[in-house]
Amino acid sequence: MVLQIPGVKFDIDIIKKYDIPTPRYTSYPPATELSQAFTASEFEQAIASSNQRKTPLSLYFHIPFCQSACYFCGCNVVISNNKNIAKPYLEYLGREIKHTASLIDTDRKVVQIHWGGGTPNYLSLEQVENLWNNINRHFRLDPQAEISLEINPRYVDKDYIFFLKEIGFNRISFGIQDFNPQVQAAINRVQPEKALFEVMDWIREAGFESVNVDLIYGLPYQTYQSFQQTIDKTIELDPDRIAVFNFAYVPWIKPVQKNIAKDALPAPQEKLEILKMTIEELTNSQYLFIGMDHFAKPHDELAIAQRNYTLKRNFQGYTTWGQAELFGFGATSVSMLEDAYAQNHKRLSDYYQTIDAGILPIGKGIKLSEDDILRRDVIMRLMSHAKLHKQDIEDKYQICFDEYFAKELAALQNLESDGLVSLSKNEIGITGIGRLLVRNIAVNFDARRLTQKQKFSRAI
Repeated sequence: MVLQIPGVKFDIDIIKKYDIPTPRYTSYPPATELSQAFTASEFEQAIASSNQRKTPLSLYFHIPFCQSACYFCGCNVVISNNKNIAKPYLEYLGREIKHTASLIDTDRKVVQIHWGGGTPNYLSLEQVENLWNNINRHFRLDPQAEISLEINPRYVDKDYIFFLKEIGFNRISFGIQDFNPQVQAAINRVQPEKALFEVMDWIREAGFESVNVDLIYGLPYQTYQSFQQTIDKTIELDPDRIAVFNFAYVPWIKPVQKNIAKDALPAPQEKLEILKMTIEELTNSQYLFIGMDHFAKPHDELAIAQRNYTLKRNFQGYTTWGQAELFGFGATSVSMLEDAYAQNHKRLSDYYQTIDAGILPIGKGIKLSEDDILRRDVIMRLMSHAKLHKQDIEDKYQICFDEYFAKELAALQNLESDGLVSLSKNEIGITGIGRLLVRNIAVNFDARRLTQKQKFSRAI
């Protein structure tokens, strides 16, 4: 099946109307539903069930350390210039890998690996190699596996880049956020334009298959004109994928953001104009709008997967390996199995203590019901493909779609009146206007939304 995806249509009035807090739906149920009542024993049972399905594996490894704090950051990180702090962490990470791998069927192949952070290139080359060998010792990698990591371009050189490619990484991503020096200084992430282009040259020379860069709109001192220059330079950089994230200013949740003056942030109207310009510039430069905040070249696997109706979402965002079950390793990392999610302890002391006790370091999790699994499928199809064929759901789950989701379909009629969706007997389609507000559409199928007291980021 080849899917025809509608283009994006920017309607500021509609966006303002629906710009309310909603889950990002990298999972359903959302991560806010994970509970400390979920135990390591329950996760072990979920792994046993997972082995019966014999699905391929996706592995995520969290390296939480950074040398300096980026003031925009919302991640769980440990700031330290003392590189010795990574030594015990890698030892415990190795013990977690060994324990978890002993519970997983050795016949299951790994089709995807990602190292995130923090800053994975906080590690020395020797530490990178040791962790890589540890992974290969306990898991069977598919020869065609997608193996990626994030880097901080300020702390990498050509030899580091070439070493990563030599040992097996084939995809790489790095954060730009903004090219403007004033913005960079305000967020404590100064990285000269020349250095960013140099890093990209090394990556291309080393032969990586795909390069992703991250931008953020809504940062202090950004203007329409300054961010247009950032977009122009990013297009010149020529990455395969571009993620353009909305800066969520939440200093009451992330205290490091208190270093950013609120009055330095762009006004809401200008922020919308920046987003509109960004979408127009990137789509006019042959990047396809994949969804949410992701763009990709037509030849990129994300774009191909979307056209072929195989694109999925998980805790890492959009993925071409949606059929794989995700196992996360390291503090704060999340595992996403077919019928259970589990997140490791966030604090290093808790993570270490649990591993010392011989227990998987699960801090919280959730067991999914049949209704959760059904609703997740509906939400993820809408989030990934901007369209849902009712018959696909009816055949897979043996339900009558219109009866099961009668209330949800009634609620969508209001969105149809505003031009966000098109409803027919056989399918739900998301329009060009609705593509930017897909979270507002998906939330109608979220049976847990009335119990969610957590503050989510705004839709735009």
